[in-house]
Amino acid sequence: MNATSSSSKRDARSIRLNRGHRSHSIALRTYLTLLLFTLPAVAQEAQPSAPPAQEKSTELPVNWLYGAYVPKEVPLTSLTNSQRGKLYLRQTYIGWGPYLKTGFFAVGDQITNTPPEWGGPLGGFGQRVASRYGTFTIQNTFSTTGNLLLHYEPRYDRCRCSGVGGRVRHAFVRNFVTYNQTEVEHRPQIALYAGAMGAGMISSVWQPNAPAAWRVGYQSMITQAAFGSFANLVAEFAPEITRVVRIQRKAK
Repeated sequence: MNATSSSSKRDARSIRLNRGHRSHSIALRTYLTLLLFTLPAVAQEAQPSAPPAQEKSTELPVNWLYGAYVPKEVPLTSLTNSQRGKLYLRQTYIGWGPYLKTGFFAVGDQITNTPPEWGGPLGGFGQRVASRYGTFTIQNTFSTTGNLLLHYEPRYDRCRCSGVGGRVRHAFVRNFVTYNQTEVEHRPQIALYAGAMGAGMISSVWQPNAPAAWRVGYQSMITQAAFGSFANLVAEFAPEITRVVRIQRKAK
């Protein structure tokens, strides 16, 4: 009897894990598909008459999808604590960016009915929006604090190289490594992935059926790896995407 009960529990746990893996995989593909359709809007950046490089170096440009970045022509200099605080507020609470990204991920959860216990229509969507925004806020808080303590660079810097291959490689690698305070020496993205792991584990507390914290945590890290690589590619080629969009609009 005990052996049968133990076997049933293992089977049930295995079924839940498999469902969780499938649901996460489908949701991840859905998010990236939705974002691919937004590329024309994603790449829109203000293009004022170019000020001197010295003036531009004091700016903190932030895009709603890929966050803070450093343009190719602007020197990469270490941020002050005040600048880090401004970036945290802009990428977590201020402007449309945090809420648009929350909405996109919540729509993906709604389409894939993740988690199914929250159901559909407005009630379920509201819970998914609240869950996603809470998770993003916690992740940004953890990663910002970690980068502050480690003196690591939180922004994406566009490659100073030329050639598509080099730029793609730079975008991918920068999702896993960053710079220390020298802005030259590479360091692993400890704060970024620790923040993703921690936020995922905490979010398991309010999810139905209390999923294993470690499982939600590592799924959050996988999402960061996939979404971060995609966002870096968009950040790297945003100027070219913008030009293509403008040409197409003029041609109409």
